[in-house]
Amino acid sequence: MEITDVRIYLRDNEKLKAFVTVTFDDSFVVRGMKVIDGNKGRFVAMPSRRRNDGTFQDIAHPINNDMREYIEEKVFEAYDEAVEKRKEELEAETEEADVEDTQPEADLESEEE
Repeated sequence: MEITDVRIYLRDNEKLKAFVTVTFDDSFVVRGMKVIDGNKGRFVAMPSRRRNDGTFQDIAHPINNDMREYIEEKVFEAYDEAVEKRKEELEAETEEADVEDTQPEADLESEEE
């Protein structure tokens, strides 16, 4: 089974870093995975639901360690790329704002004409 697509939806939260959707073999999608920053480091949480007794039960999860490691590797790779892309976008926005703030007023007036 091959992971053919990983979509990362970043969140600005102390613990919940992203929601994740993973596609297997271009034919099966698992939504609701999460990248969590836990006490012992980050991990991928499988989609789950709350039971009547308040505990959580995974809806889907890997059966063996090799598959879990494969999923984590692909998810963390995509997550790291998404974080880096967001960081670059924020830096570009900051640079644009800095350029606009330092542009002389006379130049701004001539641009408006």
